[in-house]
Amino acid sequence: MSEHHPVFEHALPGFGTVRLRPLDPARDTDAVHTWVSEERAVFWGMTGLTHAQVAEIYAHMATLDTHHAYLAEKDGEPVALLQTYEPEADRVSECYGVRPGDIGIHVLLAPAGPEGPRPGWSQALLTAFTAYTLRGLDRHRIVVDPDVRNEKAIARFERQGFALGPAVVLPEIDLPDVHLPEKHAQLAFLTRQVAFPDDDA
Repeated sequence: MSEHHPVFEHALPGFGTVRLRPLDPARDTDAVHTWVSEERAVFWGMTGLTHAQVAEIYAHMATLDTHHAYLAEKDGEPVALLQTYEPEADRVSECYGVRPGDIGIHVLLAPAGPEGPRPGWSQALLTAFTAYTLRGLDRHRIVVDPDVRNEKAIARFERQGFALGPAVVLPEIDLPDVHLPEKHAQLAFLTRQVAFPDDDA
């Protein structure tokens, strides 16, 4: 399968079809760099990075088996960035008890266009991402770790059914290929049973 072909499609009544495809650093860095450079994306942690630095980060991620980046498209337009990761291969594993079937995600929504705010978009995109990670990848629980100061993201996850866990401090990572500063994060969890109760029916 071409890396430009979707790995997942999810039709949402009244919204449209969300398609996920692997992020292509060569093709997608223009859009992603614009998103991460905005003040609204300060908690993403890439504000101030150059175009080349952003491309390098995602080129490195593309070599990993444990961390993956996807571009979400609606009607052919990029609308969000989804990153998935194996919690046991991430620093979050030092802060909670990882269970078999867990998967971690990071979500960055594209800024609204000239038309202004788009009510319902966040919920629709999170619904699609939940369907991909829990059903498409056959996982049992999602973990997220937004910055404790990112009240909008935390509230968004709660509205989606995530249950808040502990507030933790993710340790600094300083490796040749990766540097992540210490992060004060709010863990939250969504189980497949809560997200899709009919799956167990």
